[in-house]
Amino acid sequence: MITKLLVANRGEIARRVFATCRALGVATVAVHSDADADAPFVADADQAVRLPGNTPAETYLRIDAILDAARRSGADAVHPGYGFLAENAEFAAAVTDAGLTWIGPSAKAIAAMGDKMAAKALLADAGVPMLPTWTDPAEVTAFPVLVKAAAGGGGRGMRIVRDAAGLAEAVAGARREAAAAFGDGTVFIERYVERGRHVEVQIFGDTHGTVVALGVRDCSIQRRHQKIVEEAPGVLPDDVRAALHEAAVAAGRAVDYVGAGTVEFLLAPDGQVHFLEMNTRLQVEHPVTELTTGLDLVRLQLLVAEGEPLPVTTTPPADGHAIEVRLCAEDPAQGFRPATGTLHRFAIPGVAAEFGPARGLRLDSGVVDGSTVSVHYDSMLAKLIAWAPTRTEAARALAGALARAELHGVATNRDLLVRVLRSPEFAAVDVDTGFLDRHPEVFAPLLPAEQLPVAALAAALAGAAARRAAAPVLAGLPSGWRNVPSFPQVTRFTGPGDEELEVRYRLDRTGGLAEWSVSSSDATPAVTAVDATPDRVVLDVDGVRRAFRVHRAGSSVFVDGPDGAASLTELPRLPLPTAELAAGSLLAPLPGAVTRVHVEVGQRVAAGDLLLTLEAMKLEHPVLAPADGVVTELPVPAGGQVETGAVLAVVDPEEDPQ
Repeated sequence: MITKLLVANRGEIARRVFATCRALGVATVAVHSDADADAPFVADADQAVRLPGNTPAETYLRIDAILDAARRSGADAVHPGYGFLAENAEFAAAVTDAGLTWIGPSAKAIAAMGDKMAAKALLADAGVPMLPTWTDPAEVTAFPVLVKAAAGGGGRGMRIVRDAAGLAEAVAGARREAAAAFGDGTVFIERYVERGRHVEVQIFGDTHGTVVALGVRDCSIQRRHQKIVEEAPGVLPDDVRAALHEAAVAAGRAVDYVGAGTVEFLLAPDGQVHFLEMNTRLQVEHPVTELTTGLDLVRLQLLVAEGEPLPVTTTPPADGHAIEVRLCAEDPAQGFRPATGTLHRFAIPGVAAEFGPARGLRLDSGVVDGSTVSVHYDSMLAKLIAWAPTRTEAARALAGALARAELHGVATNRDLLVRVLRSPEFAAVDVDTGFLDRHPEVFAPLLPAEQLPVAALAAALAGAAARRAAAPVLAGLPSGWRNVPSFPQVTRFTGPGDEELEVRYRLDRTGGLAEWSVSSSDATPAVTAVDATPDRVVLDVDGVRRAFRVHRAGSSVFVDGPDGAASLTELPRLPLPTAELAAGSLLAPLPGAVTRVHVEVGQRVAAGDLLLTLEAMKLEHPVLAPADGVVTELPVPAGGQVETGAVLAVVDPEEDPQ
């Protein structure tokens, strides 16, 4: 019997496992890097062991350090979570050899499915249809193709290549990214199917020979080959669903599978099913299966690891519909690059449960108010899942909760997720892995640009109310009252894209809004100030009353209104002089390491040329020339570490080559 469980992972999956352990009476142990010392998952555990360092290679990928943590804490079982070492056969074997209970399939099964090329050969012999696959780039005979990491998933290391010219660089880049994420840079190449749907079957096996399918999930909506919206049950014809169940169970039985696993398939537009891979672990998207089956999959993992038989031997019928979104720290203004910083507020209304079954809204989060999002790990903050009797109701409830959430301090992909869930194509199940490429309209922010001035006015009025509330004298005067009533108050902000907004407003003797304007707007709507406090402003805009929630953190001001959210920075009234950057300076968008420099000082480049590559949050970020010109500075060599805002290169568009 398991008495104390160590989770060899971090973030929301560690918290998820701890939640089930608490319900079962199992003591828990967290391991953590220095960057994660104050993270919520560490506080959730009964005990915690430090892994000195910050990067995955220094901490969560060290088998010796994790086994030592288990020994020191007295843990008798290890759960790998997902990512890091979850699909590492060497780790599974080392845990078992140390006399600990491994929560997962055998090392042999992990090795069989972890070698994705061998897995394809094994299942092809069993009659499962496969896509053409190559390991040697020189042998590729048809395009487009998809370069994939052999050792892991989550989109890490994936590259679409549409012609032979780009194949070598795609393979090299995929190898580097896979090595950084999984400690293994092996990749392979697979035929890419346009407009295919990514569907997968949750399977479970026990030590008594039972392997059962727990339903199909649809995970087609992806960005950068990473799933962002997942649902269960997948909307499929009955014969396709039955075929998927049968193929997935056959795959599990072929390797005597024990524990939770997922068999992934590509459903082509012609209805043909192609095996992709088998993930020998619990998936990120497992909550949608839990909510539609009523099963706690982590509980089943522990019971199976203790030798108990599965409580189900056939596929349970789906109850209702569940949709999950992955809420990530990403900056839409920067092409959805991973974002870092402090989460000043993380609040989602209407959550019925965290990390467990819920009829309604469920939140599985790795962060709380005040959490720091660092550069060392991936960008996912939380998963929000909605269950409802129908797919339409689940999508509407999930979109509504996301739209009303207060997510302050770090840019996120929230607006994109809401627009996807509300799109008519999603409602019609017109989805595939190229959904986002075909629908650029879903990348628009929720808050229309013409409504930003009103949000800025709300921020200015809340600031004035806050200053009045803190005033040590004359507190009875209306906010903003002055002896020269014709002279307006002025508050300046920067908004999206560093646009400057100068809000000018004048209050009457009763504190009402007499007039207002914003520098960025030619025409402003008729507005009446109904109420203004430091954290809530109610405005009547063209005859429609709107309430705005306002939250200030230092100079940052966050405004959440009925039509969307705005993140503003209040500028000082008397700004200090700052150093001027050289024209053509390219700045680091986030902390990271320069992995490669592709040009030299003095080299002439064209707009769009690759200058250098920055690695951060497990992804590579190309730095491109903004215009034709000459490279005049490269202050950071390959291997150099940089902080946000550091100068990476300077391209002088005026310099003329000699």
